[in-house]
Amino acid sequence: MLEKKTCEVEVAGQKLTFETGRVARQACGSVIARLGDTMVFASACRKKNEDPEIDFLPLRVDYMEKFSSAGKTLGGFIKREGRPTERETLVARLIDRPIRPMFEDGFYDDVQLLTYVWSYDPNYKPDVLAICAASAALTISDIPLVKPLAAVRVGRVAGELVINPSSAALLESDLDLVIAGTENAILMIEGHSDYLSEEEMLEALAKGQEEIAKICRTLDAWRKEIGKEKNRASLRPFPKNLYQELETTFGSALQDALFLEGKKERADAISAVHANMNLAREELYEKTGTHAGDFKRAFSELKSNLMRSVILDEGRRVDGRGRDEVRPIWIEDSFLPRTHGSCLFTRGETQTVATCTLGGESMGQRFETLDEDGTRHFYLQYSFPPFSVGEVGRAGPPGRREVGHGKLAERALLAALPSKENFPYTIRVESNITESNGSSSMASVCGGCLAMMDAGVPIKRPVAGIAMGLILQGDKFAILSDILGTEDALGDMDFKVTGDAKGITSFQMDIKVEGITFDIMKKALMQAKEGRTHILNRMLECLPSSREELSDHAPRIKTLQVKPEKIGTIIGPGGKQIRAIVEEAGGDVSVDIDDSGTVFICGSDSAKVAKAIATIEGLVAEVEIGKVYQGKVTSVVAFGAFVEVLPGKEGLCHVSELEYKRVESPSDVVKEGDIFDVKVLDVDSNGKVRLSRKALLPKPEGYVEPEPSQRSPRGPSQRSGSSRPSRPRTN
Repeated sequence: MLEKKTCEVEVAGQKLTFETGRVARQACGSVIARLGDTMVFASACRKKNEDPEIDFLPLRVDYMEKFSSAGKTLGGFIKREGRPTERETLVARLIDRPIRPMFEDGFYDDVQLLTYVWSYDPNYKPDVLAICAASAALTISDIPLVKPLAAVRVGRVAGELVINPSSAALLESDLDLVIAGTENAILMIEGHSDYLSEEEMLEALAKGQEEIAKICRTLDAWRKEIGKEKNRASLRPFPKNLYQELETTFGSALQDALFLEGKKERADAISAVHANMNLAREELYEKTGTHAGDFKRAFSELKSNLMRSVILDEGRRVDGRGRDEVRPIWIEDSFLPRTHGSCLFTRGETQTVATCTLGGESMGQRFETLDEDGTRHFYLQYSFPPFSVGEVGRAGPPGRREVGHGKLAERALLAALPSKENFPYTIRVESNITESNGSSSMASVCGGCLAMMDAGVPIKRPVAGIAMGLILQGDKFAILSDILGTEDALGDMDFKVTGDAKGITSFQMDIKVEGITFDIMKKALMQAKEGRTHILNRMLECLPSSREELSDHAPRIKTLQVKPEKIGTIIGPGGKQIRAIVEEAGGDVSVDIDDSGTVFICGSDSAKVAKAIATIEGLVAEVEIGKVYQGKVTSVVAFGAFVEVLPGKEGLCHVSELEYKRVESPSDVVKEGDIFDVKVLDVDSNGKVRLSRKALLPKPEGYVEPEPSQRSPRGPSQRSGSSRPSRPRTN
């Protein structure tokens, strides 16, 4: 008999349940977390690491959304989940970031966290539930986690903060904020907003932290009740003796090396100190009873402490800047002549070549999630080649970090985009990092914004971004603006904020230690506001507003609105008609239609676009009684001529309506292919069109209009639309 063990907690009126004991009993810890009908499974396993030189935690986190959880089957040929999607990669990072710093010091075993969405209720998003499930699995396992953590999502609908809003509510929300933390502190935030103020952001953080604390207290009580005893046998104590020897012998030289201004000069000097340490390794090992793994830990800790003490005691940063000082900025717009928009953005030793490409509907990025299948009409792609940091490494498909940085920058710019009605383009932004020394994602925001402005995208408000750091030691702390890579690696916080002088559009914060108060966070937000305003002013000096005209190389898009029932007319059977439209326009034109009947015509040649528009307008136009059209004779029959007045729409010009004089045979007056003006006399209930050529000719002198009863009858058959009724047989 399987024994189920559960605990539950109420989160903003919603019942959150954790269960273990029935599933995956051989894992170190396994939990099913449930909110509504959304159920997420998480497992935690460990493997002893035998490598004595390893000085980091080999943590692997994976997240998978089973499409069966929503009663769906994945598209494509294979019909099963495979390589992680962009969303799965982003959620895996969300789980990893707050959990990684919460393992006990000196723990270096391999740890794997696997999370799966097994049941999906659109009213309850699975990503924050996955963080809670992974934390619960670790909490009740024998893996040495310091304390439980949890996560919630905060939205804001009609000015009211909402905890864990549904998918539908998020569409109405001007805030999408994911918060993870412990009972007493926030460890991670990520999300985006529609230019919310710093005060509004702090209010949301406080509300989210209240609910997180409830979950953490519940998990801690559950651990005491059913959790396994923590196995700390593999913990490696910090090598204090070795650290003291390194500090005494090499501390001064290492501090001097750390505070050289240039990145390369600094790296070379640190390497030289490290080389001198290596010469004394064997002697140090013998003297202190340590080994290679301990050497790496002690060296890293010494670097961190030296940097922190100088910043806190002297207010001097690694590159000599003040705490709130932003590195020098250089900007060159229209950097690449053949792109639709481009910018070279350099801030200190971090640089991006950003481009903007405009296109039609077909350039949209397709996606498939548990909620929907659709197309994104704005996306930002970030690349970080190894040469940007002077290294040799893998080049190819984007890794998790590249996906995460690209999505952060993309969300930053979303709030600035014009509406689809005002600017019906698909927008692709690329950030190609060519140099990196800290906060390349924020350079991507600045460069991406300028590239769009250079391309003529009428953005609502320009956006800039800045990365903030923190050094915390007891009651002393220092907030650092525009952090370097070294300050990120050795500091306590990486806080990225984007927006303008009046509001925030996106944010991402990772904290490595507990103890950051809301007062510290408020000061960091206000200092970030000053920094991004400074950067934004430098951007606007280069490009004060979006260009009024698109690049000569950018396609032109025109839109038409047609009745939804006319969509099939434009597309035709198997797409035949839409291909004919493109061919008739001369190629190099794309035509796309959405379900509402909006037609997008895209092409770089204005004349070809105009030709396609004329054809489409003709296809969907309705023949109007009394209107004059230029028609083309498609066939001549015994009782008159069939004339095409609009694409695919014909009417009959009866023999009596060809001329004022009596016509014995229509072929005496017109022939197939003739073009002349005709007037629409009538459109009957079946759509048959009656035309007159005679009505547009001058009346002969003395002509008397015959009485209606004397007029020739209407022909026996007429055609309208694209149908061609069979003609009557003649004997």
